[in-house]
Amino acid sequence: MEDAKNQNESSSLPVNTTPKVVGIGGIFFFSDNPKETKEWYSKNLGLEINAWGSVSFESRNLNNPDEIDSLQWSPFKKGDEYFSPSKKDFMINYRVQNIEGLVNKLKENGVTILDDIASYDYGKFIHIMDVEGNKIELWEPR
Repeated sequence: MEDAKNQNESSSLPVNTTPKVVGIGGIFFFSDNPKETKEWYSKNLGLEINAWGSVSFESRNLNNPDEIDSLQWSPFKKGDEYFSPSKKDFMINYRVQNIEGLVNKLKENGVTILDDIASYDYGKFIHIMDVEGNKIELWEPR
């Protein structure tokens, strides 16, 4: 009974929906040979490659300990168009809350938005460019 009361009290707490980055969702970088790079990291550092061909690092959300966050790590074939139009050898995926609100804020600030918000079973994504010409992936998990 006390647990149910505590659950009701905690579920009535206001949810923070401020449009902002709340963590790192992924680190992606170019590699001359992604398969060999993944095998090296697996063999030497114990990284386990998942079904998507990346490594998933999981951690608990400090503000909501029942929530498990993940960070994806993946090498891409050098020159992969997924990083375009950036000329950099890396791309960072930021985990965000209220992606729609954040996109509106970015548009107001004149930030280059590369595509529309895309929705998948595992969340919503959009790509932007930063002031240095780095393509950034924004992800709001489901």
